[in-house]
Amino acid sequence: MGAAGIMAETLYCRSISRSIVLTASRFLVTGLAAALALSPVPRASASDLGAGIVGGIIGGVIVNEGVKSRENKRRTVYRNSVTSATRAQNREVQTSLNYFNFPAGTPDGVMGRNSRNAVAQYQAHLGYPATGRLNPYERDFLITSYHRAIVGGAATNQLIAGNPLGSRGLLITYRDQLAGTQATTIVPGTTVVVTPQVVQPATTTEAAASSDTLPNFMGQSGSLSLASHCNTISLLTNSNSGFVTEASMSDPNLALNEQFCLARTYAISQGEELASKVQGFSSGQIAKQCAAFGPVLKEHVAGLSLKPQHEVLQGVGGFVLQSGMSPAQLAGTARICLSVGYRTDDMNVAIGSALLLVVLGNPVYGELMGHHLAQGIGASQRSDLAQVWYQTGLDALASGATPVFAPGQPERNSLIRKAAFAMNGGTGEATIEPANAALPVFKIEN
Repeated sequence: MGAAGIMAETLYCRSISRSIVLTASRFLVTGLAAALALSPVPRASASDLGAGIVGGIIGGVIVNEGVKSRENKRRTVYRNSVTSATRAQNREVQTSLNYFNFPAGTPDGVMGRNSRNAVAQYQAHLGYPATGRLNPYERDFLITSYHRAIVGGAATNQLIAGNPLGSRGLLITYRDQLAGTQATTIVPGTTVVVTPQVVQPATTTEAAASSDTLPNFMGQSGSLSLASHCNTISLLTNSNSGFVTEASMSDPNLALNEQFCLARTYAISQGEELASKVQGFSSGQIAKQCAAFGPVLKEHVAGLSLKPQHEVLQGVGGFVLQSGMSPAQLAGTARICLSVGYRTDDMNVAIGSALLLVVLGNPVYGELMGHHLAQGIGASQRSDLAQVWYQTGLDALASGATPVFAPGQPERNSLIRKAAFAMNGGTGEATIEPANAALPVFKIEN
């Protein structure tokens, strides 16, 4: 037999072998099935086999669910990459943008294209770089302006109706009030002209009349306008594209100034919200009555620059005891007058109100005295005395006190601490001013 014949026979034999194996396999499977159906003993084996199959299915389900769980977890992590607090803040930003007629769409907490376009319009409107992303100052001013407009009620509506820019014009009005400037022209398509409120120095005659015995040729202590000061700081913040952070801080004084002006903005907004609940008084009447805080607390405000903290607080505490007002009533009034003092640039009213709040159990307001002493506004510049006041406010926050300034920025506390201690650092009873009949009393309706 030739080689071709041998190969053909081999292939034939292999084919026959495969057929036999396949046939045997079929018979084996058929026989196994019959045995399982007819024999009692193999039924147990069938149960075991069924359990194995079910177990395999469950195992597959567990594996699949594990894969799905991991996939869902990945998807969930992706969806929740923006924290709930950030979403809430974003919704507040979107609501504020919509109120001032910068269409951000539905306030869903997601800063998408519409929201970024609205932010850019808002920034361009106020002369900020139109980046589409808010720095902390721009965000805080937007949100506090929104709350200020809301609590204004009918007065806000009148301002909007009389402004060619509508609700957008409120932002310019609020900005100029905070900056200590007054808009003289607000016309669409034209440049807004502002006139700074310059504090004129006293004439020689006036200076002589202010004191019968001691001449003063160097001006009044603490006469620097906080409104003008914060206007300058705002310009620096914007030119630096945002606030100084703890990581970027190279000038601790600038960092403290930014936080000082931010706290001032919050104090004004919060006080105006409280004032809106006072029945029977206009904003002008409230401001006039808050002016009474200046004379009765002037001595304690002056002591801030000269005495240690405990002596200042002791004197203010004595005043509280003689005021005849309940602590809750006096604290509410002090918060309103703190706002008025900052808005009208009356530092005796502002600092006096802040001192009252500290004595009445709100030590977080100690931060304000630290700022005034560190910058020499409304007080002598005393960085050494400022330290303990900063510490009072920061310790209160560390102990769980509710933040009153920029509550959505917990990182500012460590920034202030770092900046304050990078700056500088470190008996007799105060005469108690008798209670003044002109001291304002505001009943706040809840």
